[in-house]
Amino acid sequence: MRALICDQPNGYESLHLGDIPDPQAGPAEVLIDVAAAGMNFADSLMTAGKYQVKPNPPFVPGLELAGTILGLGAGVTTRKLGERVMAVVDHGAFATRAVAKVADTFAIPEGMAFPEAAGFPIAYGTSYGALVWKARLKAGETLLVHGAAGGVGLTAVEIGKALGARVIATAGGPEKCAISAQHGADDTIDYKTEDVRERVKALTAGRGADVVYDPVGGDIFDASLRAVAWNARLVVIGFAAGTVQQIPANILLVKNVDVLGFYWGSYRTQAPALMAEGFAALAQMAASGKLRPHVSMCLPMSDWRQGFEALLGRRSTGKIVLLPGT
Repeated sequence: MRALICDQPNGYESLHLGDIPDPQAGPAEVLIDVAAAGMNFADSLMTAGKYQVKPNPPFVPGLELAGTILGLGAGVTTRKLGERVMAVVDHGAFATRAVAKVADTFAIPEGMAFPEAAGFPIAYGTSYGALVWKARLKAGETLLVHGAAGGVGLTAVEIGKALGARVIATAGGPEKCAISAQHGADDTIDYKTEDVRERVKALTAGRGADVVYDPVGGDIFDASLRAVAWNARLVVIGFAAGTVQQIPANILLVKNVDVLGFYWGSYRTQAPALMAEGFAALAQMAASGKLRPHVSMCLPMSDWRQGFEALLGRRSTGKIVLLPGT
């Protein structure tokens, strides 16, 4: 099969396309004909040996995919051949075929195309878990979403609105702010031209945000700490800006702020039942039209380099998807 291969964890620049043997589905696994695979910031970390999961090289990167089931491993009774599924894998999505644990596969909602489904599991799963399980976001609260036009940020905007929150979205530039608004943001802040702290204070009559969703880090995180309400919850998703968040404890004390780290992938092994519950809720939101996956770039796998450059340069909106069969 055709695959994008990492021979050594030296960064995405050293990846190359090649042919490798087809994988085989083992017990409690399924073999999937991959129609599309979502790209994530974590893919770049994995190819550089900086991610939580460190596969032994050579390996195929890629953490999420969508396609049809080609084979069933021993003991699999909950899936059937030809079924359309989205899946999360430890690695291996950037290939024409991939194996996934059956517990990590989810039926694609009716009417959702493969590219949208390929970018659905991690981004929507992360935002749902962060806002519902960790932040305990309630209807009527104010949610501040950073990187709100990006892969995970845009999903947080949609889920926040679906949960009944008022959503303030920050993004870089008028085009990205407009996309956030189109997906439900009540107010937007262009962090390139506006002071995030002052704008949040102005928009909330000085009160601040109840929940902050931060996949960016750096200066944005620092501004967030000074723009929150009493008893706020600030969820750290990642650090796309390149600077890991640093937390001055004295600020936390003054307003009783909770800073919560959230790594969605660990729930696959630690709380699989909760994962299934979360995807059931997301499927209902999608079926009711509250979630509208946004794919800004759909590339043949031969253009993988362009995808990484757009992802790391924060030039894309929503998700970037690779098509392994093209």
